[in-house]
Amino acid sequence: MSHPLRLIYWLPLGLGFTQYFYTIKTVRGRSMQPTLNPDTSGWDDIVVFDRHAIHSGEPIQKGDIVALRDPIDSRKMIVKRIIAVAGDVIKTLPPYPDAEVLVPQGHVWVEGDEPFRTLDSNKFGPVPLALLDSKLTYIIWPLDRIGPLRSPVPPTSKRGDPRDSRWYSDMAAFEREQRRQLRVTARSTTSSQQNTTNPVT
Repeated sequence: MSHPLRLIYWLPLGLGFTQYFYTIKTVRGRSMQPTLNPDTSGWDDIVVFDRHAIHSGEPIQKGDIVALRDPIDSRKMIVKRIIAVAGDVIKTLPPYPDAEVLVPQGHVWVEGDEPFRTLDSNKFGPVPLALLDSKLTYIIWPLDRIGPLRSPVPPTSKRGDPRDSRWYSDMAAFEREQRRQLRVTARSTTSSQQNTTNPVT
């Protein structure tokens, strides 16, 4: 089979794979710092996004980083973190006009990790699930940060060992995640409070 024919043969398979399963994207901008494109890196992050995880019916998890259509300009794709899901109550940040929002069914609340450099749900409100495109799963560039995306955990160090910049960066990421979680009242907690307030007789 000639090279052009091989290309024609495999092209639909490649297009289908990137359309329904995995796709590689370059993340630009600073709204997801320091998780993505940290100041310590001279490169834009190149990452793998999983489309199947979004469109297969798997539950959306708080903490997932997703690519989604910009609710303000549908021509753009943006990358944000899911902070709250349907039924959660989120304490908002400026410039959102309400102090708290109950995330409606079929929606999520998304934010950038860098609150001073992001336009997110604190600007445009809860986002319909239909706008979600894919979930970030793996960083493939730069090489010193290659690997799966992991949830922030408190760093550890042996007694007497100096704490380097990586330790402080990991601790800052963990504390930032803790602050995000404190702003969300989870669905189970909300339901329990409602049942206590309005007991069934």
